[in-house]
Formats: sequence, C-alpha cells, structure tokens
Amino acid sequence: MTRKSKAILIGVSTADDNEEDIIQELEELNQLATTLGYSVIKTFLQKRTAIDTGTYVGKGKINSIINISAELNAGTLIFNNELKPSHFKNINKLINDDFVIIDRTKVILDIFAKHAKTKESKTQIALAANQYALPRLKGLWTHLERQMGGIGTRGGPGEKQIEIDRRIIGKQITKLKKDLKAIENSRNNMRKNRDSIYKICIVGYTNAGKSSLMQELTGFQTYIKNELFATLDTTTKRTTLRKKYNLLISDTVGFLNNLPHALIASFRSTLEEINTADLIIKLIDISTPNIDKHIQTINDTLHIIGADNKKFITVFNKTDLVNDKTIFNQIKNTHKQSIMISTTHKLKVNSLIDEIISHIDSQMNQYILEIPYSKYDIVNHIYKDMIVLEETGEDTIVKLKIKCTKIQFESIHFKLKNP
Repeated sequence: MTRKSKAILIGVSTADDNEEDIIQELEELNQLATTLGYSVIKTFLQKRTAIDTGTYVGKGKINSIINISAELNAGTLIFNNELKPSHFKNINKLINDDFVIIDRTKVILDIFAKHAKTKESKTQIALAANQYALPRLKGLWTHLERQMGGIGTRGGPGEKQIEIDRRIIGKQITKLKKDLKAIENSRNNMRKNRDSIYKICIVGYTNAGKSSLMQELTGFQTYIKNELFATLDTTTKRTTLRKKYNLLISDTVGFLNNLPHALIASFRSTLEEINTADLIIKLIDISTPNIDKHIQTINDTLHIIGADNKKFITVFNKTDLVNDKTIFNQIKNTHKQSIMISTTHKLKVNSLIDEIISHIDSQMNQYILEIPYSKYDIVNHIYKDMIVLEETGEDTIVKLKIKCTKIQFESIHFKLKNP
C-alpha cells in the first residue's frame, strides 16, 4: 500500500449542523474514498462555530492533523466539504508538498470518471471536472510558486502557467458544452418517439439497488455491484407486465447527499428522463441507518430538476438485511403506502408490480380512434405500446377502442393529423 493511498478524513461540525448528520456524512465519505481505492487510516471531526475561512479547521488544528498524518504515514487529506480556492492555497502553504489534499467533490468527480462508460457520461463528467478545476488553479499552483521562489510575485512561472491553463480549460468547457448540447438534442429526438408508451423511472440513493430492480422488472441483465455509483448511464428498456401492460422502465444515476452542483448541471439532460416519466419509483435501502436523509436527498434532487410533482411509489429494498421488526413497524407507520421488497431474494416484487399496474390503470382512460387504412402502420404502433380493447374494420377506416393515458392518446392523435 502506497503512502498516497492512505487517507485521513477531516470534517467540521458547526453550530448550525446536526453533529450526528456530519458523523454519517463522514462515514459516507469513508465509503466514497474506499470506492476510489483509498484506505482510510483515521478520521478527524472538528467542532467549530463556523468553517475556518483560511484553513477549514483552523491553522493550529490543521498543523496538528498534518503532524499526526505524517506519523501514521498517510499521504492524502480528504475534506468532507467542498474546499474553496483559498483553502487549497492556504493549506498547500503548510504541507510542504508531503500530502495530497482533495475534497468531497473531487472524490465524487473521480469516482464518476472511473465508472463512466459512454460518450455522454464521459462528456458530462469532463465538463463538471473542468468547471470544478477552473477557479482552483491558483491553489493548485501554490507548491510550484514556492519551489520557484515566486510566492506572491505577479508574472512568475506559476502565474503564467495559471493563465495558460485557464485559457485551455475555458476552451475545453466551451467545446464540452457544445458536445453535450448535440447529445441532448439527439436524446430529445429519441424521447419524442417514446411519447406513445407509458414510462416509469427508478430513482434512489446510490447503491439502493436500482439496477437489481431494473433487472427484476425487465429481465435485462444490468451491471450490478455493491459499490457506490457502480452505474452512471441511464438505461431504458421495454417490458410487458402481466402480458398486457407495455411500458418503458429507466434506471437513472444514483443520488447522493451534497452531490456537486456542477455534476447535477452536467447530468441534467440525462436526469431529464425523470421529467418525462408517467410514474417514479423512489427506491430506498431499508438497511441504511440514514433512511430519512436518503429520502430527503431524493426529494431535494427531484425538486432541483423540477420533477417533484410526479406520481410516485415509495419502495424500500434490501429487507433481507434487516432483522429488527421495529424498523419495519416504524416505516409502515411513517410511510403507510410504501412497499417493502428484496430484489436479491425476489421478495414482494409481485406486490410492487401490482401497485405499478394499479397506478397505470388510474391514469388511463378509454378512447375511440378512427384510422384510415393509408395510415395502418399506426395501428401496429398502437398494438405495440397500448392496450387495444376492440378493433372494427370498415370500408375506409379501422376503428379501435383503446386504453391509454391522455398523453399517449394525444401522441397518437398528433401522428394521425400530421403526415
């Protein structure tokens, strides 16, 4: 194990914080760091009235942490909050190039970069990473200025390199935004072709079991691993429930408390899949001690992307990992309409399917469509995506009695009225 792979976690609990929440955040940061390949040696939690504007925990405390880290042969300091550029600059002046300093946001960005597979996710992450790096160039070059004897010297080697890097990153950001716009336009065109079919989107905290549920509902063999952000790309698959209900199910990127805003912005086109859904499944890991925090994070993220008014089903997964009956009773009392399942052991998944079908039925109405034979291809489309109750052939038209949502009907009606 290399020295740089040994990490020290550092967090601050302020007067405005719930200390228990910060402890849980640090436990989550430990998981994030482990996912990235670090071995966490020690965790520091500093109580302060506010985060220190200079060195995050205060100069005396950061010097103490540096000394202890050196004794433990740990080479990386990971901070629980997103550090400001001034934090990087001031802490770098104290560490004598003996340590790497990164923050929660950088850890998340690096995990996303590690797991990105498609062109879209790679572009989204590259954009977020460049936007994160741009204001922090000054801090990152502090160590070079010190070695060159150019601290505070305008026009020194570090200062010149910062300007060069800033221009390069600025150009990269412009290009990445243009590339993402093209991908977004392509995705939007794809979505328009899906207007006539019922759509469900699975959302949840990272590692809640979304991919496993997706596999249970569609039969599609997804990549499943007990790891934070194992999958980043939205997967959409067609399925038929109870041999009658045709629908699309999408599995989105996992949510996380304090997910960097740059990442949310970069992934907005991917998350837009949620906004087009007729129904959202909010999936929660019942075995986590942070259930309320996870639910709040899901709701907050849905609010950010404007999808908080969608119809939804609350589903608690991983019931096989919980033996305490009081946890089940508490959830039943707090979330009365929720469903408890275990995708690993295929428990109560049929109950979830029943609830999905109940929601679909509640959103559907019966309609009559008269389709000229010249547009008979639309009939095939209707049979593929909707429920056909009756078909009657006449001289020049075929008359269909169908069951679908209002949006589905309007989509077919639009196709009939337009060439």
